[in-house]
Order: sequence, then structure tokens, then C-alpha cells
Amino acid sequence: MIKKHFLLILLVPVLCFSQAGGGAYTFNPDNIPCISKEAKAQIKIELQKSINDLIQKGKLSQKKSAAAAQKFSWPVKTKDNADFTDVWAISNYVDHNKNFPDKVEDYNCGSRTYDTNSGYNHQGTDMYTWPFTWYQFENNIAEVIAAAPGTIIHKHDGEFDMSCDFNNNQWNAIYIKHSDGSIAWYGHLKKGSLTSKNKGDVVTEGEFLGVVGSSGNSTGPHLHFEVYDKNNNLIDPFKGECSSNISLWKEQPNYYEPHINAIFTHNVAPSFNQSCPEIEVTNITDQFLPNSKIFTASYYKDQLSGTTANYKLIRPNGSVFSRWNFDFSDTYTSSYWYWEWNNLANLGIWTFESSYQGQTVRKKFKIVSVLGIENHELNKITIAPNPFESSLKLIGFDLNKDNYKMSIFNNLGQEVFSATTFSDELDLQFLSKGMYILKITDKKNNRYKSFTLLKR
Repeated sequence: MIKKHFLLILLVPVLCFSQAGGGAYTFNPDNIPCISKEAKAQIKIELQKSINDLIQKGKLSQKKSAAAAQKFSWPVKTKDNADFTDVWAISNYVDHNKNFPDKVEDYNCGSRTYDTNSGYNHQGTDMYTWPFTWYQFENNIAEVIAAAPGTIIHKHDGEFDMSCDFNNNQWNAIYIKHSDGSIAWYGHLKKGSLTSKNKGDVVTEGEFLGVVGSSGNSTGPHLHFEVYDKNNNLIDPFKGECSSNISLWKEQPNYYEPHINAIFTHNVAPSFNQSCPEIEVTNITDQFLPNSKIFTASYYKDQLSGTTANYKLIRPNGSVFSRWNFDFSDTYTSSYWYWEWNNLANLGIWTFESSYQGQTVRKKFKIVSVLGIENHELNKITIAPNPFESSLKLIGFDLNKDNYKMSIFNNLGQEVFSATTFSDELDLQFLSKGMYILKITDKKNNRYKSFTLLKR
């Protein structure tokens, strides 16, 4: 249910890289509703029951509040110490045109929303994870936080959280009532990730509520954020010509917010061809052998037509190895672009730098003579014999072999052997005498362990 558009361009060889690739990534292109009318009606019944129960217990006031309209901070944040500058992009806003089908109008009088033939008008803001949406899901990288202080009036957990299409499942969600009587819905959360706080407990602004997931009607991990006022009327927190004259955001994002969500270095070109909900093999690494394949990649949200991104590769001594620009001819909600290199030989710490619309992000990576150990789960593996003459045995591996791949590199960094699954014994008679590097890589997170081999 996710569409990708790809572009492959041959570039000028004097810039030292061989090619560029990438393109657009589109979330929910088929406009699958986030929640059915029936499910929404049931939720409203459950919320009213919860409110009545909390009033009886003295945890909520029965009087309608006269407090000023609640202002919100952004409800999605990057997990601390994650190697992403940002983790979200917006696919859809509230639809203010109640007609259907294909009669849409977001707060800015644009079309970044949807309706359906059955009469569903999108009634929230959808914030999907980007890049590597399922990798983020698996590693709890995109966190949902309270956009405002309030009281938990209801929460629902335990539902399947890897949906890829329309279904009748309930979503995992949490509902918070604020001082002005408004209620915020946080939907599609990851199963088992919701806060341990219960109905009637108070949360503060910015407090952890859960992890972005894909429970309920969903084509992939995203947060559906929906707000109702004290009279149970849907409200759009965005100020715009086709919405309210007042923004309910403390800092309202621009309609398009060009941003670098991440830059990475990969040992294989990034790809988003996996089937939902398969977790992406990111091939992210920050250690490479001299003159081996290196892919430098940038990941954007709200790429704008007519803008330009600037890049640099900086040697360990601080001198610029290469600099180049890339002009964007299209506007994409999310996109990625990468460049391939095979001529970086200087040992030490390199820097890949990407600049776009006033933002500069830097990624450090190393060119090393021997690849280091990066996966502590694989530390118990030993190899024998070493030095070897024809075959090599690997001892102590008791993990899922299908989740790991194997590669052998010569001392020039060239791959001379590869296997898509782990094997306990390798027949390496074909190798010439000399030194080699054996690398065992976890396909899911790209962590690896490497061994130095000597063929006699």
C-alpha cells in the first residue's frame, strides 16, 4: 500500500562518485480510512462512560471548563540517542469539505487530505514515520508524547499492530482530556508500548504515551492525532484560510516543512521494495574497508520543487574530497537520494555533510584496515581452523540462520564471497593464499561481527 518512485541518474565522473539514485516515498496512496464510522461511534460511547465513571470517582469535574483553549506541542519525538534528526512526515490533515468523493480541502485550502466513496472525511492529522518506517517500529524510535497536560480518560491496548490494509481491528490508543474540556485521541499505537499509567491518571506535556505503530485500519506505522472540543465537536488545531483563525499549536509547523530527517552511510544502496510489514534491511554502517562500496544517502520530508541540496565529503585531515549540488525538480512529501563511491582510501574518520533549506547534518564514518566488532550477540561465535587451507567451521551460532548473511572481503576491500543465510561450514578452496575479512551481518539491523582469516 506504499508507492515508491525511483530515479537513476548518471552523473559527471569528475565529482568522484559513479551514480545517484532514489526518489519519492508515498504513505497511504490509496487513502485507506484510519477508522470506520462504526468504530468511531463506539469509541465515543466508551469515552463518555469513562468520563462518567471518573466524575463519580472525583477524578474529573462535572462542570464544563471556562479555561482558555488548550495549546499543543508536537506529539511525536525521536527516541533519545537515535541516529535520526527527525522521524515523521505528514501525509494527511483534516478534511474541511464535508462533500465526497474527491471533494477535499485541508486547513490551507489545499488537498493534503482525503475522503472516500462511503462518505468518510479524514478527521485528524496523520504523522507517519520516515525513513525506514518498519525499522523504526521494530526499534521503538518514534515515540508518541502528550501534546498537552491532562487526564487519561481511556486507553486500549493489546491489538495487532502491524496492519497493512483495511480491516475491522480496533486500534491501540490513548485518550486525554485537558483543562479546557477538549479531548485528544492518539491512535494506531504499537501493542504493549502504551504508558503504564491508567484511566484517571494525570500526564504532563511531553510525557511518554507510547510508540508509533500500525494497529487498526492502517497501511503502515503512523500516529493519527484527532481533537474534540468540550462540546464534542471536531476541531482542527491548524490555523489556515480554510480552518480556524486561531492555531492551537504552540508552534504551528509550516504547511510544507522542508527538512532532512536523516543522513546515513550504507554498504548496499537503500531500497524500499520490501512487502508490508517486512522490516527494512537498512544496510546502515559506519565502517568500511578502503576502496569498498559506500553509499551516502539523505532522507527528506517535504522536498520542494525548485530547491537545491548541497553535499560534501570531507577527508580525515579536514580537506574536501568532493562537493556537489542536487536540484529538486519535484515536490515530494518524503524522498531519499543516494550516491555510490568506491574510491575512498584514506584511513580515518570521514564526514558526509548534507545541507538543505538552512539545515546542515553531518554523518561520521570510518575507513579502516580491519572491520570491527559491532554485534555483541555474535561474540560467542568462534572459527576453526585459522589459518585454514580449504574449509572453515563456525562454532557457537544458535540464532536464526535466515536472519544473517555472510560476506568475505580481500585486503583491497573487494567482496569475494557472499551467502544470503548463515552457514556453519564454508568451502573456501577457491580462495588464493592471503588475508581476508569474514563479515556476519544481521539483516534486520545491520549489526555485524567480523573475523580476520588467513588462507594458507
